[in-house]
Amino acid sequence: MVLPELAARLNCTEYKNWVKAGYCLLLLRGCLQGFVGREMVAFHRGLLASAPGLSPGTTCRSGSRCSPRARQFQPQCQVCAEWKREILKHHTNRNGDVHWGNCRPGRWPVDAWEVAKFATCKAIGKISTGGAGTGWSVSSMSTGTDGETRNAFLRAFMPRGLADKTGPEDCDAVALLNLINSCDHFMVDRKKVTEVIKCRNDIMHSSEMKVSSTWLRDFQMKIQNFLNEFRGIPEIVEVYSRIEQLLVSDWAVHIPEEDHRDGCENEAGISLSESEVNEIEMEFLKEKLQEMYLQAKEQEVLPEEILNRLEVVKEFLRNNEDLRNGLTEDLQKLDGLHLQHQKRDSKEPGAQTPEGEA
Repeated sequence: MVLPELAARLNCTEYKNWVKAGYCLLLLRGCLQGFVGREMVAFHRGLLASAPGLSPGTTCRSGSRCSPRARQFQPQCQVCAEWKREILKHHTNRNGDVHWGNCRPGRWPVDAWEVAKFATCKAIGKISTGGAGTGWSVSSMSTGTDGETRNAFLRAFMPRGLADKTGPEDCDAVALLNLINSCDHFMVDRKKVTEVIKCRNDIMHSSEMKVSSTWLRDFQMKIQNFLNEFRGIPEIVEVYSRIEQLLVSDWAVHIPEEDHRDGCENEAGISLSESEVNEIEMEFLKEKLQEMYLQAKEQEVLPEEILNRLEVVKEFLRNNEDLRNGLTEDLQKLDGLHLQHQKRDSKEPGAQTPEGEA
């Protein structure tokens, strides 16, 4: 049976567009994770082979003194200093903000993922001009996955909030897009990458969780332009087709009759069950709340704005119990952070003191 709340939500075209776009980003994340992991292992191995001073046998000799904080990192040993120089040589925005605080420099010689964690969203890529039919022009397409080896290296090319992520499989689409955009190993048209990142930010920061049909058509063009950069990667080609079908599907909710399936489908035969649509909504709303939490924690947005956005989400969830029950922990986490900020602000010099305590 189709939930009445779900039927009401999907009968709003702008909300349905928002969910569709979010689902596209989830599909994009899934197809990029394995590819990014393989390529960063190949990149890490290339660095080790070309620079003897970075070999796995060399280790940090300063321990905790070589610990970065946020965007600041002053290496206290020669090994970490050489790694920092080499990382910046391959970062496409060398003069921009680098999130060194994501990384554990002592792991750079042996763990590829730690290096990727320092990337910033302002990085730049390159246009691929490979031969006919090549599409993707990375010179050494790696097929191994060396899980432990990759983990430390990638962190240096990624945005804030990824210190606890152990690999690309733990990252959302925008983190992987930032990595592709920031590391010169990936020979792509940076404009195509940044356009998808901007679309993702539009979706994530939409206070009402709605986008127009015109916006969705523009998003379809931009995400397909980006995916065309990877025509030689089978898992990405497969997702290109799925995204194309998804964005032109109706996603109308059908009241089940005899021999008719619950859920959303269109003439092309694309079908999602009620529970699958609900899971997509839940996962993307959870990602939205996590983004709000990071923005509040890093004080990237004024507390009043975060509070206003949170109230909009809470009001939405009050009317949609099927979604609210799965997001209680995320909402409590945001509420707790807001209370911490209130307490801290009340203790700052100049805050009003209750009468009688002066």
